Amino acid sequence: MKAWKKVPLYLKIFILLIIGGAIGFIFGERVEVVAPIGDAYIMLLKMLIVPLVFFSIISGVTKLASPREFGQVGIRIILFYVITTVIAAALGVLVSMVINPGMGAEGMLGTAETVAQEDYSLVDSILAWIPENIVESMANMDMIPIIVFAVLFGVCIIMVGEKAKPIVDFVDAGNEVMLQMTNLITDLAPYGIFFLAMQLTGTLGSEMLAVAVKFVIAIYVSLVVIMVVFYPLLLKVMGHFSPIQFYKNVGPALMMAFSTGSSNAALPMGYTCQEKRCGVPEKIYSFSLPLGATVNMNGFAASLGIIAVTALELYNVPLTPVLVLQAVGMGLVLSIGAPGIQGTAVVMSAILFEALGIPMGMLALIAAIWPIVNLGTTTVNVTGDHVATCIVAENLGMMKKDVFIQKNLDT
Repeated sequence: MKAWKKVPLYLKIFILLIIGGAIGFIFGERVEVVAPIGDAYIMLLKMLIVPLVFFSIISGVTKLASPREFGQVGIRIILFYVITTVIAAALGVLVSMVINPGMGAEGMLGTAETVAQEDYSLVDSILAWIPENIVESMANMDMIPIIVFAVLFGVCIIMVGEKAKPIVDFVDAGNEVMLQMTNLITDLAPYGIFFLAMQLTGTLGSEMLAVAVKFVIAIYVSLVVIMVVFYPLLLKVMGHFSPIQFYKNVGPALMMAFSTGSSNAALPMGYTCQEKRCGVPEKIYSFSLPLGATVNMNGFAASLGIIAVTALELYNVPLTPVLVLQAVGMGLVLSIGAPGIQGTAVVMSAILFEALGIPMGMLALIAAIWPIVNLGTTTVNVTGDHVATCIVAENLGMMKKDVFIQKNLDT
């Protein structure tokens, strides 16, 4: 036990992830008996999401000296997220047009006589981001309205100045309390992930149609291109630092994202990585990471592009330039609106199909294979958050490079 306590957290996660996966593979569906333990861990993580995001964003905004400094950091982060999401969605469409997951299976799910291209309202979607009732938004875990309110609240605190100091103290204290709570739950991560991995490998079905196989391959090809080509290019050109060192520094957060399939679950570990391993100040990562966990989902955006093209092929709908542009646009909007937790892909795909005017027959296929896909998309999502955080911090001269390039990382 003493030797186990000395093992770094990320290594504990990796070891128990492998062991849990192996046990699930051996015993199959019999591991369902321990499923409540993994579910309990996920519930603990979800419990943190709203208060952690709320306090951390307000605290992060108030640490910026002025609305001008907020503009320096906030606008850069938001623009970075939007542009990279559009590129990721376009990449997903491009990869799916090369691999053609639905080719050869046209009409397998029926036919779509007409494809509506005006059902989905971008204006209505954006208006939904404005919270009519912030308490209701918190109760429903509607993360974008919560983030909008938290950002505005933080900016107004800066504008009020000294008179708002008691509120700043309260928010900072609340943030510290939530960070302490997340640290306690983070200590349970290896064991919660052990049961989740066991459950995942034990309950996955073995039947895979050719379309499903090509669909999964298309998604992972796009994810690999993003991780191996797109992100390193951004890091090298815009951040001027080693992509290899970056991946070493944020590795524990990426392992957490991969093992839990949740961007929000990776937040506590992400905070630690940015401060202790990347040298980024709290006023940047406490704003960029929780914001990115909700609005910056490059992996999911790429997947939505592939889902759109695959569905159109399965329903034998000609792929026109208008539909390609719409698929990219929907990838942006829906990935921004998707909460950073497991189980949202089917809902977002249903909205996508509604917007494209095609039937919902592919939803069952998506639900069946998404546990396999979700691990990769979430990892890419979280990586994008850390890429943006490090690049913006470096461009603003706020990164401690001596921390970033340290050789012995044991956090």
